[in-house]
Amino acid sequence: MKSTKQNLTAIIMMLFMFISINAQNDRYQLYVVHEDHVKDGMKDKHQQADKAILNAAKEHKMKGMSWITFQADDNRVMYLSPIESMAELDKNPFEDLEKKMGKDQFQKLFEPFADTYTEHGDYILRLDKELSYMPDGITQTPEGQNYRELTYYHIPPGAGEKAEQLAQAVKQLYTKKKSKVHYRVYKSGFGNMGNYYMVAVAAESPEALEKLRNENMELLGEEGKKIFDQIENATSKQEKVTGYLKPELSYVANN
Repeated sequence: MKSTKQNLTAIIMMLFMFISINAQNDRYQLYVVHEDHVKDGMKDKHQQADKAILNAAKEHKMKGMSWITFQADDNRVMYLSPIESMAELDKNPFEDLEKKMGKDQFQKLFEPFADTYTEHGDYILRLDKELSYMPDGITQTPEGQNYRELTYYHIPPGAGEKAEQLAQAVKQLYTKKKSKVHYRVYKSGFGNMGNYYMVAVAAESPEALEKLRNENMELLGEEGKKIFDQIENATSKQEKVTGYLKPELSYVANN
């Protein structure tokens, strides 16, 4: 009985979250993320398979799905596709391409991936426009800045409100100081274990980002150090993933 009550509570909380997301769609943009963990030595084969799907999408002017591709230095590949609501998860995003190509030819596109990764899966990320700091306008693809540093801040159970307060404080400080380090905040969603904020920073290169970071810490001074110390104490774990956005492997549908 206790287990049943716990399950019911979890379901109610999930429904509340979905309702909350849909009610705040001006604040959040939802993304479906497909993530592949590519085997060592299989990067080129995996990339060729990506190109085959991209070429087919362009040739047949596929509608209904767009994605940006991120290749991490640790061999992870992530494909981010925007969606309007959770209801879109019930649809086949490649339905248009499959109809245009025919089922057999379409399925052949995915066969080369079979032995290129150790594991793969899908989950939801929520871009939080309110907590993101991009004074020139929010974009995932700032021109000339394909290098990415993703920092995952894992939040312990019960610390969600504190995390929100700290994220607001960081944005207020960056805004006040007119920081040149712009960032986007994504929150974990359906399909993720645990709770985390992922902060994405774009730059031209690792060297450019390191220079910008050093200048930023000088700009933020003691106020910045204090907030970052609070974040360190409030999170259970932090991890960084670096890599590059791949425009040549990304697709924008003309719906």
